[in-house]
Amino acid sequence: MGNGAASVLAGGRGCYRHGLMALAEGNTMSRREWIRRVGSMWAAVVCLSLGWRAGAEVVRLEVRERASFAGGQEFGDAGSYERIVGRLYCEVDPGDPAQARVADLRLAPKNARGNVEYWTDFFLLKPADVRRGNGRLLYDVNNRGNKLALWTFNSGTRGNNPNTLAEAGNGFLMGRGYSVLWCGWGGDVPAGEDRLLIGLPVAQEGGKPISGPVHVEICRDDPVPSSPLYWTPWVNAIPYAPVSLDTKLAQLSMRPRRSEPGAEIAAERWAFARAEGGQRVADAGSLWVEGGLRPGWLYDLVYTARDPRVSGLGLAAVRDCASFFRYEAADREGNANPLAGAIQRAYVFGISQSGRFVNHFIYEGFDTDERQRIVFDGALAHVGGAGRGLFNQRFGMGTLAATQHEHNLVPSDSFPFATVPQTDPENGRSGDILSVARARGHVPKIFFTETSTEYWTRGASLLHTDVEGTKDIGLDPSVRLYVVAGAQHLGGGTTERGNYQNPGNPLDDRGPVLRALLVALDAWVSNGTPPPESRHPRIGDGTLVSVELFRKAFPAIPGVRLPSGNYTPLRLDCGPRWEREGIADYVPPKIGRPYRTLVPAVDADGNEIAGIRLPDVAVPLATYAGWNLRAAPHGAEGMLAPYSGSYLAFEKTREEQLKAGDPRPAVIERYPTRESYLSRFADAARALKDQRLLLEEDAAMLTKAAEGRQLWGP
Repeated sequence: MGNGAASVLAGGRGCYRHGLMALAEGNTMSRREWIRRVGSMWAAVVCLSLGWRAGAEVVRLEVRERASFAGGQEFGDAGSYERIVGRLYCEVDPGDPAQARVADLRLAPKNARGNVEYWTDFFLLKPADVRRGNGRLLYDVNNRGNKLALWTFNSGTRGNNPNTLAEAGNGFLMGRGYSVLWCGWGGDVPAGEDRLLIGLPVAQEGGKPISGPVHVEICRDDPVPSSPLYWTPWVNAIPYAPVSLDTKLAQLSMRPRRSEPGAEIAAERWAFARAEGGQRVADAGSLWVEGGLRPGWLYDLVYTARDPRVSGLGLAAVRDCASFFRYEAADREGNANPLAGAIQRAYVFGISQSGRFVNHFIYEGFDTDERQRIVFDGALAHVGGAGRGLFNQRFGMGTLAATQHEHNLVPSDSFPFATVPQTDPENGRSGDILSVARARGHVPKIFFTETSTEYWTRGASLLHTDVEGTKDIGLDPSVRLYVVAGAQHLGGGTTERGNYQNPGNPLDDRGPVLRALLVALDAWVSNGTPPPESRHPRIGDGTLVSVELFRKAFPAIPGVRLPSGNYTPLRLDCGPRWEREGIADYVPPKIGRPYRTLVPAVDADGNEIAGIRLPDVAVPLATYAGWNLRAAPHGAEGMLAPYSGSYLAFEKTREEQLKAGDPRPAVIERYPTRESYLSRFADAARALKDQRLLLEEDAAMLTKAAEGRQLWGP
């Protein structure tokens, strides 16, 4: 260390001692001011001692709002909470190995220090007195800008600006003392509705704009005259603009299913436009087709786009934000970290797209920060299947993921899939998703949680089988996999059919199961307490099977059509630069042989045998399935719903069963009295509680709900 650094170090120690004495003696210097001064001094020490090799860093913490949460409500021992809303201004050194995996980072504009700048919104909920918290930070990976942790763990109402008792829900996270953090990461998220945003730089080649080919698939469930290029039920993502609106420079085709040939649509019959008030209005982010888009049909658009965002910085943003709030006293300018010194452990959580993000984050090695510290000790990736995503590619769109019918040409599910080394016999490639984290000595404790839906439409079996679907493979010792039998992608919903053939699935799994597993994850990380053993279907015991065997075992329920297949990810070749640089040379990609995926086996009622069988499945009044089929009015009839399951109720009496021709025994045959049903239900709930797969309060909640069912009399 040079003389300058040594001098600053001595000064830093002196400032630290002086601050402690001043605070102890009731000096007027505020704690915030002391933290600011000490943070600034130690930041200078680090800069000098490292020769000011500034890398990934929060340069400035900007607080825009700081106020009490939920009207000052007290949450158990943690007391009241506050919400802190603001923005982080960050920069990264493009030459640092910590950023080596960020695609196009070297092509981003640089500041006077040679670093690349970006900003991200953040939202923090924490105990007003952090000393009353549990020392745990839960980072919720937002889903298309939306916050989901309180909706999940607290069963609160969904909202992106949580501040009410309704949004606090049952107060689970607050009652246990968690600080909860969010930040923006997706550059395709549009502003509005309090969504979390990030400001990403645009890559340039020698100071000039970059352009390249982009493939977009549009599929709508209802007839529409036009559609945003990236329509979803949640939010329409920001597309990459075409270099020209001239349709002669692009190509559009349509087909009813991916397996059928496409028919090209003449350039004069479509436009980059939207329908508005019966008129066609030019719009670079929308597709208009003469006569409208047919329901369920796949429209493939290939065009030349411009100005790719450096989307991989979204991964760095999550790393840098969480690392700052976990470890640092202050930012470079001396603004105090409101969690300084309060966090001992940090966990990352994500649902669906965000669960795939968690998987990708660990796969790319971002769970190690630039100072070689682990960022998240534990991870809970919910309903992500075996996928990752287009989170770190040129012209990548993080909103996209393949399912059985849609987006088959999106490489959201690519080798490697497993947490232990495996080889693809098709091309000889070997690897696993934890290899980078393992090499860095920072493999977090990981819970993968899936529902039945992910086996049908998201390739979840590839997490724990070989790529040919012929044998089980193990899980890394740091990993557990829990599958909720008969549940659907986003938890229980209504029984309305919507766009599908069968009634919707109401099984309440998300909150009850994930609350118990968060407790188990924390105990594993904090105390070394082993979590419950993995609960998932397996080839070896006959609980993971082909669709053909599933169809043979499923009861012949009148009027119920069965799936003819499931999602089998394609081996896609995007070109020689894809893996190394994140640049696609083949657009759309070349199609290879699909991987083989399997589905859970079922019993005589059609309910799944393996996994976490919640009391409603273990003591059933219906068949709960993670699959449903598209209905004819919405096109692609018989193809799988991407995220919805089915609920097929039993007949109440033997007479009704015989009249309906239903092979499943009637409710009264199974449970002659209300008391016999409730006794078995309560036993099933207690068993899961004893196995630490339900908390006591959730076992009681589910049992109480069962008590309200009136099937044995008026």
